[in-house]
Amino acid sequence: MMFVILNAWMIAIIHTAMRHSKEEKAASHERIVAIAAARIRESGTEQPGVAEIMRAAGLTHGGFYKHFGSRDELIAEAVKRALNDGESKVPELTAGEDPLAAFADAYLSTAHRDEPATGCGVVALGTDMPRVGGPAQEAYRAQVERYLAHLEQLMEDDDDEATRGRATVTLSAMVGAVMIARALGPTRRSDEILRDVREAIRERRLL
Repeated sequence: MMFVILNAWMIAIIHTAMRHSKEEKAASHERIVAIAAARIRESGTEQPGVAEIMRAAGLTHGGFYKHFGSRDELIAEAVKRALNDGESKVPELTAGEDPLAAFADAYLSTAHRDEPATGCGVVALGTDMPRVGGPAQEAYRAQVERYLAHLEQLMEDDDDEATRGRATVTLSAMVGAVMIARALGPTRRSDEILRDVREAIRERRLL
């Protein structure tokens, strides 16, 4: 009887340890991807090395291959995360009486320009995608389509073809304005570009 009790107790301990191990691995995986997503938005997909990312995650370099088969696999997942992070903010960014204006105000802000690590992946990763290709580029294409769909809904136009065109021009103007503003840095001209495109969208002057 005592043996049965001890055996059951040992099995319970083993199961608990295995569950904790899986939870810790999942948490570590999440941390690695989140850090990589922030890094690639700051400096592009070629810059962050595995050692740098693992160190920032508080993990050893050797532990990387418990989570990913290669750096390319991590980058692909990080790209998807960076894009999904931007998507998750859309409901908050479009709150208010004029959702399109609210979206433009948030997207074309100096805060978005100055904080690429937490900003939109479509802006940060656009020039990397032709080189990266594969699943990462497919995720990028899908995110662009989702943004266009969001903008079409915000424009409330009965002409579907015209609305699609306006959404395309609006997204292109927003992404391009932030890219140029970041390239110029926090300067007067940079501020003006963000302001002018923001006002054009607010006043429905695009198309």
